[in-house]
Amino acid sequence: MRFFEFDTLQEIIATMRESKLRTFLTGFAVAWGIFMLIVLLGSGNGLKNGISSNFNDRATNTVEMWGRRTTMPYKGFKSQRRLHFTNHEMEIIKAQYPQVDKISGRIFKSPVVSYKDEYGNFNLEGVMPDYRKISNIKIEPGNGRFLNQIDMQQERKVIVLSKKIVDNLFNKENPLGQWVKVDNISFQVVGIDTKTSNEEGGRCYIPHSTAQKIYNKADWTDNITLTVNGLYTKEANEEFGKNLKKTLSRILIVDPEDEQAIGMWNQAANYVQTMKIFSTIDLFVLFIGLCTLIAGIVGVGNIMVITVKERTREFGIKKTLGATPGNILISILLESMVITITFGYLGMLFGIGLLELISKALSMNPGGGGGEEGGRTLSIFLNPSVNLNTAILATVILILAGLIAGYIPAKKAVSIKPIEAMRAD
Repeated sequence: MRFFEFDTLQEIIATMRESKLRTFLTGFAVAWGIFMLIVLLGSGNGLKNGISSNFNDRATNTVEMWGRRTTMPYKGFKSQRRLHFTNHEMEIIKAQYPQVDKISGRIFKSPVVSYKDEYGNFNLEGVMPDYRKISNIKIEPGNGRFLNQIDMQQERKVIVLSKKIVDNLFNKENPLGQWVKVDNISFQVVGIDTKTSNEEGGRCYIPHSTAQKIYNKADWTDNITLTVNGLYTKEANEEFGKNLKKTLSRILIVDPEDEQAIGMWNQAANYVQTMKIFSTIDLFVLFIGLCTLIAGIVGVGNIMVITVKERTREFGIKKTLGATPGNILISILLESMVITITFGYLGMLFGIGLLELISKALSMNPGGGGGEEGGRTLSIFLNPSVNLNTAILATVILILAGLIAGYIPAKKAVSIKPIEAMRAD
């Protein structure tokens, strides 16, 4: 008997038909193990993708700072003094902290932006060239450029528009090179930001130096945003933030104990902590998935042991009619493999199908139940999926488990003498 002879397959199919319940129970154990493993791993990935997407609007190693009001008198200054950052503070931060990679001042406005008869209120930021990397701004080939150092030095009236603003103001007209009015001041469009953003409104960017001049800011800036390198733990990020606050407090003559005077948001620390949590979640999901897989393996093994025991008399008859132990062993292993592959594939299909349905449902509700924050839609669950190689590997493991589970009792059964096998209960 060869492994894949047609007669052998016919015999296996006939045996499966005669023992429908046994075949179903064996197959269900396999299918359920694969199904649950895929759903659990996919759900874990969906949670990870959803939370991670909330960091996509800017670099994950971002730190932001802004001035508030002091709450303590210090060195002759009264409390409630309004703090303002300047270009000087940015120069000191860049010089004193080697961890700082990119840095940009930011000036915020919400002007009326118009082109011909179209207009709207949009968010405008005066930023520096480094802000492109900080905020992950995407300007694809053919969509112009971002602001550069020459724009800053010459205080040029140039502007970069987000795709949402372009769609609202220009319809199908090419905006590059055109002049838009920002609060009745003309700016030439030099670039289009095509980044997919969670923000509800459009956003546009002008040179930081230009914003300082036209909005009478002198050398002030509303916000300092920077990225840091080499800080891989929450503790390292927190220490960096404390030192940075101390430096700024010294420059601005603020009591070092005044925690409210300088606002700081450290996305780098939040991201490191979140990724650490996800590592734990991944291990937990993997552990549960493996337990489910093991349960499937045990189920297959138990059923195969029972199956072989029930068929001991049948094996005795076959040996009496001339079948060799090898023929009988191959038929048992092949039957185990056919059941495992068939039901494993079905379990994999159902698992992937369920994840696809969930993914489609979430595409109709992009927030994934995450709510909103600062005009941005936050996600907690997004694109639940599982690596196909993982699903195939799990199926192969179950196939091997089924073969081993069938081989051990079958080897014992076929070694029994025909007359003893025919007497078996």
